[in-house]
Amino acid sequence: MRRIKGCFTSRVLKGILCLNFVLWGVAVGKAQDSSHIKSIPFGDMDNWLVRVIEESFVIGGKTKTLHEIAPADTIRGAIAYRHSSQSPWRTSNVMAHVSGITKCSNTVFPEKRGEGQCARLETRMENCKVFGIVNITVLASGTIFLGEMLEPIKDTKNPQAKLNMGIPFTERPLTMVFDYKMKTNGDPDRIKAPGFGRTTKVPGKDCAEVFIILQKRWEDEKGNVHAKRIATGVERFSETTPDWVNNHSIKLIYGDASKDSGFQPYMDLIPADNYQYCLNSKGKSVPIIEEGWGDPDDTPTHLILKISSSHGEAYVGSLGNTFWVDNVRFAY
Repeated sequence: MRRIKGCFTSRVLKGILCLNFVLWGVAVGKAQDSSHIKSIPFGDMDNWLVRVIEESFVIGGKTKTLHEIAPADTIRGAIAYRHSSQSPWRTSNVMAHVSGITKCSNTVFPEKRGEGQCARLETRMENCKVFGIVNITVLASGTIFLGEMLEPIKDTKNPQAKLNMGIPFTERPLTMVFDYKMKTNGDPDRIKAPGFGRTTKVPGKDCAEVFIILQKRWEDEKGNVHAKRIATGVERFSETTPDWVNNHSIKLIYGDASKDSGFQPYMDLIPADNYQYCLNSKGKSVPIIEEGWGDPDDTPTHLILKISSSHGEAYVGSLGNTFWVDNVRFAY
């Protein structure tokens, strides 16, 4: 067996990201001598890349503007975007090619906050209807995460496999700190709209979710990726806040989180029916199989961080749920 050194297929990207995080680690070391706080690169949400894409004529030919958390730039045209070579962030804003039709989904937006910007994550419905060719209605939650999107999206099957989830990371932060604001639509139940078929009701109120896990990954001789869970930090937000909540922190629990007094079922190991995916050393998208709880004193190899306006499985949520987030950083 061999340890996974990265999840991105581009060696150039690996080098750049590793360099960014080495520099980040140096800065963290300095921060430990003073504030003990260090922002995740581009976690201040003040830098946004703009994508300008014209959708196919048969669905109206509208020009859509998609945003990514990355150095300011503009990309014009139906060009697949997986990641930035400088920023570790990716959003749920995606371009799809389905049955020869170009369609965009837009659920994450920059929004002015004071002298800077924040990220606004919305749960919305996306429709793509062409008589006799395709008829898709998908509920999409606004999500930002560390990793990459395997664009262009070609179908609605196995949505987790479209994400290369997580980045190389060997630090051991104590908490994640961020600013947030929440607006819920108040519905007691959620809906599920997976693309084809009827929209159905799902019991339970929708929540925004912040999901942080540290893993120690390795790859076997068949290309399967396995992991032990080194640390866990998950929180759900179900109530509207009147204003911004600044400097909110989520504790990272090292080792077996189920032994912690604040443990919740959604903090458990990721089950097989909801595996996160990454690219193995051969560039194939494979599930990350969590084998169990790791040693609390062990060093992780990867960080998964996902912030979403809706919780639970893909295509499930409440329309109008909105989660604003800003100044994402770690405390050591």
